[in-house]
Amino acid sequence: MAFIDYYQTLGVAKTATEKDIKAAYRKLARKYHPDLNPNDTEAHKKFQQLNEANEVLSDPAKRKKFDQYGENWQHGEEYERAQQQARQQQSRQQGYGGQGGGFENFGAGNFGGDDFSDFFQSMFGQKGGGGRQAKYRGQDLNAELQLNLTDISESRKQTITVNGKQLRLTIPAGIENGQTIKIAGQGGPGTNGGPAGDLYIKFSIADDPRFKRKGSDLYNTIKLDLYTAVLGGEITADTLTGKVKVKVKSETQNGAKVKLKGKGMPVYKKDGEFGDLYLTYDIQMPTNLTAQQKQLFEELAKS
Repeated sequence: MAFIDYYQTLGVAKTATEKDIKAAYRKLARKYHPDLNPNDTEAHKKFQQLNEANEVLSDPAKRKKFDQYGENWQHGEEYERAQQQARQQQSRQQGYGGQGGGFENFGAGNFGGDDFSDFFQSMFGQKGGGGRQAKYRGQDLNAELQLNLTDISESRKQTITVNGKQLRLTIPAGIENGQTIKIAGQGGPGTNGGPAGDLYIKFSIADDPRFKRKGSDLYNTIKLDLYTAVLGGEITADTLTGKVKVKVKSETQNGAKVKLKGKGMPVYKKDGEFGDLYLTYDIQMPTNLTAQQKQLFEELAKS
């Protein structure tokens, strides 16, 4: 194959940092991975080129060679070394009365291989020949796990299936919506003995019809009848883990709030710590009053 510009393959500039190169490789490798394109030969070829480019540009020593010789790699240090050896051989043959010499055998070695460019094979080893095979790290995989607030009210184990493989993991209590955790070594398999990639799991926490979540605190609006608001009393309120009794002060106003300490979400990775639950009272006006009830309200209004 012809010379490949690795910077162009990864879509980065020659001044790209190691972080830029790593990010570009990960993004493109996900797109062209054979597992996602099983019958696409072009995607497979592109994936090989990406691995090759990353193998060179992510290694400072190899990148230096690539930057030094570029498309003129044939005239680089390997050619110069071979030329020097040929001259020495010719001198020895002439000294012993031999014939010929030169470069008729240069390049006759195993520089072949369908999956790697000439530049890569000549400078960093061949595939299937005397040189070493490059080890490639496996692809990182991404998965999304959908849960509700009750699911994360406490830490629990759950089995998930990713890429045909079952994994049992512990879901930490109080994990946030959109939060991502990494499970090392559970991504795609490596190539030529390279390490496996990692698995990134993003958590999608569904809204709860009862509560609104803000960090570790929960908020809920609860209906309160007029009589209890005026006279006071006791009501039952929902929490994330069950129902509790709540005392209502007399003359409670509409929109008043009360805090139930420690009845919110568990604090992420802080065992025994919980947020609070805030209740807002929505006072309900009585309807379908009888004549006697209306009379009582009229008397109350006059007093």
